[in-house]
Amino acid sequence: MSLGLEKATNARDLGGYRTRDGRLIRSGLLFRSNALNRLSDADVAAVGKLGLACVIDFRHPREIELVGEDRLPEPAPPTVHLPLFDPDHDVFTAVSAVLKGEAGIEAVAHLRADAATGGAAVMMVNLYRRFVSDPGSRAVFAAAMRVIATPGELPLLFHCTAGKDRTGWLAAIVLAALDVDRDTIVADYLRTTELNAGGRDHAMATIASRIDQPEIILPLLEVRLEYIEAAFFEADRCYDGMSGYLRDGLGLTDDGLERLRAVLLTDG
Repeated sequence: MSLGLEKATNARDLGGYRTRDGRLIRSGLLFRSNALNRLSDADVAAVGKLGLACVIDFRHPREIELVGEDRLPEPAPPTVHLPLFDPDHDVFTAVSAVLKGEAGIEAVAHLRADAATGGAAVMMVNLYRRFVSDPGSRAVFAAAMRVIATPGELPLLFHCTAGKDRTGWLAAIVLAALDVDRDTIVADYLRTTELNAGGRDHAMATIASRIDQPEIILPLLEVRLEYIEAAFFEADRCYDGMSGYLRDGLGLTDDGLERLRAVLLTDG
C-alpha cells in the first residue's frame, strides 16, 4: 500500500500480502521507500506517524553526499547504514552524479560505447546477479534480514535512493522468506514502474539537459522483469532456489525465519 508521500512516491507498506498458506503480512510494521532526502515537511510529518523504530539505508557515503541526508521526523529513529554498491560499476553514484551535473566522462562514455550491445540494461542484469552471487552483497542483505527479524527494531523502513534495486531485492527476499508466491513478489517489484514514473521522467529531462544520448541512462532508472528474473535465476543456479539462497546464501536459520514469520504474519 502506497504511503501517499508527495516527494517519495515509491514509499509503501509491505503489509497486506497473503502467503501461500493463507496468512497475512501485518500492516504498519515494514516499509520500503525511496528518496527520503527529498521529503517535504508534510511527508516528514506523515513518516513521523509511522512510529519508526529503525531505518535501514543502503546508500554509501558518496551517494549520500550527492543526493543529501535523509529528512526524518524528530526525534529521528536510529539508522543502520548498510552501504551496498559495486566499486567497479557503481551505477547508483553514476546516476546521481549525472543528475547533479557532476558526471564522470568515463562513466558516460562507457555506457555510450556499450549501448549497441545492451549497455546499461546488461549492467543492470549483472547487478542483480551480483546481489545473489557476491559475498559482500549477501552479507549486507543478511544483516538487513537479521535487523528486520528483531522485534524491537519494528516498525522499520528500508530504502536506497530510487527505492527500486537494492530496496526492491530486499523486499523480494522478505516476501520470499514469508512464503509469498513468486508472481506477487514480481508484481510488487514491478509496481515501482508506476510509482516512480514522475521521478523517472523528471530525471530523464534533467539528464537530457546534461548529456547527449540521454536514452543510454534510461535502463538505470527503470525496473524491468529481466532484472529481477536474473536474480531469481542466480538463486536457482547457485542455491537451487530462494529457500536455499535464504539458508545457504544469507545464512538464515530455520529458527530465525520462524521468528520473522511470527513477528510479521497473522492468521487474520
